[in-house]
Amino acid sequence: MSNINNARAASASGLDKVVAAETALSHVDGEAGRLIIAGYDIEALVATHDFEAAAALLWATAGLDPVPDAESVRRQLGEARVAAFSLVPVLLAATRGLTVTEGLRAGLSLLADDDASGMPDHIRAVGAVPVFVAALCRREAGEAAVAPVADAGHAADFLRMLRGMPGSAAEVEALNAYLVTVMDHGMNASTFTARVIASTRAGLISSVVGALCALKGPLHGGAPGPVLDMLDDIGTRANIRPWLAREIEKGERLMGFGHRVYKVRDPRADVFNKAVMLLTNGNERIRFARDVEAVALATLKEMKPDQRLDTNMEYYTAVLLEALDIPRSAVTAVFALSRIAGWSAHVMEQERVGRLIRPQSSYIGNWPDERAA
Repeated sequence: MSNINNARAASASGLDKVVAAETALSHVDGEAGRLIIAGYDIEALVATHDFEAAAALLWATAGLDPVPDAESVRRQLGEARVAAFSLVPVLLAATRGLTVTEGLRAGLSLLADDDASGMPDHIRAVGAVPVFVAALCRREAGEAAVAPVADAGHAADFLRMLRGMPGSAAEVEALNAYLVTVMDHGMNASTFTARVIASTRAGLISSVVGALCALKGPLHGGAPGPVLDMLDDIGTRANIRPWLAREIEKGERLMGFGHRVYKVRDPRADVFNKAVMLLTNGNERIRFARDVEAVALATLKEMKPDQRLDTNMEYYTAVLLEALDIPRSAVTAVFALSRIAGWSAHVMEQERVGRLIRPQSSYIGNWPDERAA
């Protein structure tokens, strides 16, 4: 009976505190507000690695052989972006009427598991995402897709494909900080999904498609959009305090504040805050968002003194991506542009384990003898 009760308790709590895997890839310490990725605190990783270097580190930590280095990853991803662009006409024809994230899901599904080209699956998948997302966003804006440049950096090439012109050095640096920061984050819903699929030996492409489907849910990958909606609704500085107080009194959640895991400030919010500072000059929207944050934290402390609700990643994710001219409809897909590197590393790690993930459930239905009685 105790086992059944334990199973029911775990199920009811969303499997909180249930250990599902051993990993060397990342560790989330919610009590201390600390995120470690492949042996680095997130602040140090962002300060010393761009996207390609961080991806190489994750894949090396996952046991990829031969051990990748940043330059080889940079070259391979450039080649993968060029290869993926040949699929853009098919992608656009097949995804009319779909959202950017749904279109990305279809695009990744165009990639075969264990492709005969000889290009590694993780490289093909990671290289394809910025090409597909940029093309889908430009289609939304009524513009033609822009071809990738093989020797450009991943972040820089995405901004160029998205806008049709290069981003500034500050914009590329800010986007790199974002991509490195959200690359991996423990056993979240999409990562767990990737590992479950990988445990069946379905292949890396199938695993990351499933992970993207999990990310699509608004409780996981869609939170930054509502942050921007909140800023729009508040509108003016004079309305910040009245709007926030009214929402808190109604019991509404303030988007961008509080986190299921972090009991103190989300360390990723601090990284994004620094990245946003690169873009603050002349950006009134960013200054307004900072004012909203300050008033929100003070109002939450006053009206909810028994709860600690700090700024989370989604708040400055929303502000940062908006400042980079990334469409609101593409926020989740751009998150996947980074997280797919982490998903693929977890797939590699899970495939090394080689055991099917097959948890048990607790049956709470009727038993045949009870039905007969």
